[in-house]
Amino acid sequence: MGNIQPTFADVEDVRARLRQTGYLADEATATTAFLADRLGKPLLVEGPAGVGKTELARALAQATGSDLVRLQCYEGIDEARALYEWNHAKQILAIQAAGQRDWESTKGDIFSEEFLLARPLLTAISRTEPTVLLIDEIDKADVDIEGLLLEVLSDFAITIPEMGTVEATRRPIVLLTSNANRELSEALKRRCLYLYIDFPDAALEREILASRVPELPSRLAEEIVRIVGVLRTLDIRKKPSVAETIDWGNTLLAMTTGAEAEAGKLDDSLIARTLGVVLKHRPDVKTAMRELKLG
Repeated sequence: MGNIQPTFADVEDVRARLRQTGYLADEATATTAFLADRLGKPLLVEGPAGVGKTELARALAQATGSDLVRLQCYEGIDEARALYEWNHAKQILAIQAAGQRDWESTKGDIFSEEFLLARPLLTAISRTEPTVLLIDEIDKADVDIEGLLLEVLSDFAITIPEMGTVEATRRPIVLLTSNANRELSEALKRRCLYLYIDFPDAALEREILASRVPELPSRLAEEIVRIVGVLRTLDIRKKPSVAETIDWGNTLLAMTTGAEAEAGKLDDSLIARTLGVVLKHRPDVKTAMRELKLG
């Protein structure tokens, strides 16, 4: 099942090391990440798109000196793309080169590591170095893949019929993310620790903005966070992500004079002209223009 080799000393160690990577974790996030590391259990992270679920995996990898192995889920993803597949073209060439050799000896050659194409799950299980395995947007995959993940995450082992079982010698830190587009199975949820990440409150978002756009005057940052907060309350298709708040901060910093930025005053026309930085659908922009009374 693989050795559990915890990386973090305590919850505060998690917060401090994540902060060094630029990820500002709240108490719940730091606590759950600590437990996932200490207990060797997968962590299921749910929440709206753009709140930093994937970024948490990247930050954990950076904070622990681990390599990040990512399985991006999508509708129709199958075992071959998640686990492994055989390099059939190379196998055929090897069979042709073998000439008249009998099948038993040829089979032993072509079903070997040389012809195996490891996909993310097998790669993460096989590694002896520190690893963070990110299974991204699990809710986009079919239910069959959930069953496969349950099997792999139960024993941290993968059976390859032609070669035997590959068992983790060092258990990776595992994060699964979901935008909650569909309900995940109770069996998968039981296997995991659970964390819900929502959009940050205004104070935390201002802190994030200050860390990512340090030249941004505090009054302008406050106004940006206030407007983004209003946008997220609207009935729109995609609410602005934290990354888009940061992009808007950089945009408005570049388009305002020093005095305007210090005063934190944003001209309505400037807001209207730059809404495309934070809103990516035309109906959303029209709704925002109307609700913010931008003309």
